[in-house]
Amino acid sequence: MLRLAKWRARLSMADKPFDGWLLLASVSLMLIGWVMVSSASTEVAAGLTGNPWYFSQRHAIFVVMAMTAGVLTLRAPLAWWRANGPLLLLVSMALLVLVLLVGREVNGSRRWLSIPGIPFNLQVSEVAKLCLIVYMAGYLERFLPDVRRYWGAFLRPLMVMGVIAVLLILEPDYGAVVVMTGCVMGMLLMAGAPWGRFVIILAAVGLLGFYVAIAEPYRLARLTSFSDPWADQFASGYQLTQALIAFGRGHWFGMGLGNSVQKLFYLPEAHTDFVFAVLAEELGLFGAIAVVGLFALLIYRAMAVGRRAELAGLAFAAYASYGIALVIGAQAFINIAVSTGMLPTKGLTLPLLSYGGSSLLISAMMVALLLRADIETRQALRRASPTAPREVAGERREPRINGHGAYK
Repeated sequence: MLRLAKWRARLSMADKPFDGWLLLASVSLMLIGWVMVSSASTEVAAGLTGNPWYFSQRHAIFVVMAMTAGVLTLRAPLAWWRANGPLLLLVSMALLVLVLLVGREVNGSRRWLSIPGIPFNLQVSEVAKLCLIVYMAGYLERFLPDVRRYWGAFLRPLMVMGVIAVLLILEPDYGAVVVMTGCVMGMLLMAGAPWGRFVIILAAVGLLGFYVAIAEPYRLARLTSFSDPWADQFASGYQLTQALIAFGRGHWFGMGLGNSVQKLFYLPEAHTDFVFAVLAEELGLFGAIAVVGLFALLIYRAMAVGRRAELAGLAFAAYASYGIALVIGAQAFINIAVSTGMLPTKGLTLPLLSYGGSSLLISAMMVALLLRADIETRQALRRASPTAPREVAGERREPRINGHGAYK
């Protein structure tokens, strides 16, 4: 028991300036992503450009840009994000309208803006995720008692989400709609809104989702192929069957890094949406579980940052942390579930891991915002009380709320 206590003391981040486990999980996923994108894209890159390392080199540039953006985000105080939350939301909505007008169309979807001087196409839905989280955190800080008591305050952020959802559906980008709606609902739930409201809202959303799913033949085909992909393995079930073959070939320890067969033009989008399938084929079950473990560690530490901030009375930091944890967790779950056949095929990248400049850039900024929230929380606790390290380590006390919706 004494040895276990010593190990827990060594692993604890209570007396550190920031949560090292959060940073370790994030950087590890980013570096693993670069390695797997390099491995999964060689044949596709050689066929398209003649340079097998084309996507690897571009992704390396994205990693550097993401880390630079993360450092800049880390330097910005949370007060700046809190003050500019509504403005950032309006900017993201304007970008969503702009992408419908002049956006670049790929595979029937208009989701990207080409910006001069930037070496990638900006996926506007990624920017909207971060802006929505910042706006929601500020809204909950200002109107927390009203959100818990009144339907009007509860529905206002859902109406904002409804406007964003309409713009995203017009692109179309249904995966982003699911992730962002889940984030808003999750943040309201974490804020203590009554359960009965969620039951009513979820029933209405479920009926709407069912109608949307069967309204277009290609969506219905995706659902039916998901239930039995082998019934039409060369058409609607092709992506999923190839992904499942990759998982089957991986066995326990994988085929070895670079030895994937499915990436040889069998599995579409091998370095983007289905990079986890290539990872499982090359690194096996243990490699896949290790990556899932890193995501679990990242999400757990993000929730812990939010809880510490809530106990310290920093409502904006708390709800921003919860929102980021929900977005990263939902997107990672959906991507992995799609790759393994648990959910119908959806075009969502794996945060910090898949190829794509926009996703990597925004994910790095989200992690930096988490670290900033953690740093400011620890500083506030140290200023407030000499017993702050015990609170940071996990001592529980319930936050109190004054009449203006702020934490005491």
